[in-house]
Amino acid sequence: MTGKGMEYRSLGRCGTKVSVFGMGGWTTFGDSVTDPDTTRAILCAAFDAGINFFDIADAYAGGEAERTMGDVLNEFPRNELVISSKVYFPMSDDVNDKGLSRKHIMESIEKSLRRIGTDYVDIYFCHKFDEDTPLEESARAMDDLVHQGKVLYWGTSKWTGTQLRDVHELCGRQGLYCPQVEQPQYNLLARAKFEGDVLPATTELGMGLTIWSPLMSGLLTGKYDEGVPGESRLGRVGWIREWIYSEERIERVRRFKSVAEESGYSRTQLALAWVAAESRVSSVILGCTRIEQLEENLAALSVKVTEKTKTALDELFPAEGSG
Repeated sequence: MTGKGMEYRSLGRCGTKVSVFGMGGWTTFGDSVTDPDTTRAILCAAFDAGINFFDIADAYAGGEAERTMGDVLNEFPRNELVISSKVYFPMSDDVNDKGLSRKHIMESIEKSLRRIGTDYVDIYFCHKFDEDTPLEESARAMDDLVHQGKVLYWGTSKWTGTQLRDVHELCGRQGLYCPQVEQPQYNLLARAKFEGDVLPATTELGMGLTIWSPLMSGLLTGKYDEGVPGESRLGRVGWIREWIYSEERIERVRRFKSVAEESGYSRTQLALAWVAAESRVSSVILGCTRIEQLEENLAALSVKVTEKTKTALDELFPAEGSG
């Protein structure tokens, strides 16, 4: 695939490359976007633009994201796609239908493959660190899935630098495949954990980085400058609103508008370009509900973040915030 203007980066120290902007399914496909024609239009436009990385999870819309995205992804050549899914969060009330136990991992991959309609996923993420399961149990299960060919690379999401170093040490000692990719949150409003903890560890370990929530669930776009629209993500999902929304943040985002305008770009485009400007980032995951959103996001490919702009952003958004 050679989409016009798209850049491709390695997943850390490995041979597989992903588009610098990927397409995600969190709170969108199967959730806020339920119309099959809209789903197909967005995913086809993404693929045509050169996006080859499509990020899903079993927990997104209770499996519907895997089903609805899989229906469309199966129309594209499988060898041109890098598809990821995730395991950890409860999928039912059953006591074993959650976490990173061997049982849950082995059963979850089979369900995800059926929902997506593929024989393998390129990346299988441990969606969160599991304090209740021995690390070796989870790592051995992932290693087995790689040997079985159902997973090409396994990864982690929202793990700390210490947890990443621990699992790499364990895998090296036991001769197991190490996790190749970490998926952290990173954006102008959430920098501290990534820059101070995750980035140093993944750089040391040769791991790729696929970034979620680069726009802080839309906060950085300016859509919440005057309140929370009912149809928006924060309007629909209360726990996200309670987690990220504050007047102090909104005020900084309002001031962000003048920085973006001086650069000649929208806040959306500048925020995405700023994340992508970190060379050790493999892919920045987009969440789009309309073609117009996708087009604006992809225009960030041509944005160059100057030193002057970077300095202004560092002053406006210092390295603080949750990860």
